[in-house]
Amino acid sequence: MASSSVNLEEIPSESLMNELLRRMKCAPKPEKHLILIEMVLDSARLKMSAPCRGPPGSGKGTQSPIIKDEHCLCHLATGDMLRAAVSAKTPLGIKAKEAMDKGELVSDDLVVGIIDEAMKKPSCKKGFILDGYPRTVAQAEKLDEMLERQGVKIDKVLDFAIDDAVLEERISGRWIHPASGRSYHTKFAPPRVPGVDDVTGEPLIQRKDDTAAVLKSRLESFHRQTQPVINYYSKKGIVATLHAEKPLSDVTDEVRKVLS
Repeated sequence: MASSSVNLEEIPSESLMNELLRRMKCAPKPEKHLILIEMVLDSARLKMSAPCRGPPGSGKGTQSPIIKDEHCLCHLATGDMLRAAVSAKTPLGIKAKEAMDKGELVSDDLVVGIIDEAMKKPSCKKGFILDGYPRTVAQAEKLDEMLERQGVKIDKVLDFAIDDAVLEERISGRWIHPASGRSYHTKFAPPRVPGVDDVTGEPLIQRKDDTAAVLKSRLESFHRQTQPVINYYSKKGIVATLHAEKPLSDVTDEVRKVLS
């Protein structure tokens, strides 16, 4: 048996027991391979909204941990995986760093290779949630080619649909207190005094990318670039369209029905 780089004697007994219990719980779970795609706009900043795949503010960030825990899946975020591969100086990570140092984009082949490596981890035994990839049809095709070689296929793509007007209301009404990070919303969570932080009395600000004009530009980019990816998977019959404008618990119930 190959020696492990982790010394089990150094791991607290409680942590070992929790991991053993997790594996026992996960053992009977069926495998699932999911894609959650959204346009990047820090959905964690929009916690007042009903949150997985979709345009800004539709809330993938809230639903993906629930899906991960309930189905014993690993969460594969391409950005995090790239940084980890570069930090660990894996062969693919070294190639990725060379590209980044030159100011070049990391190639689709490299990203798919890093996903391939990550899928082999024990935590991915029951499947994965792929977060932030693919963003183009070409990337989706490369991903499918790699998965086919592994005897795996994408089971479901979750499309969190939400009307652009609803998104504008959710995002453009957001104001923050820069020193503390406290967040307010003119409709959903207003401060006691308009434009003023409840705790300090200091003025609130609106981030540049929370304005209606910036949102419109980002939505246009989302529909132009990412919508074809939805169409690509729709032809395969694996897209589930969810109603992200609903309350959080209702969205979670929809996800559970789709994945049951």
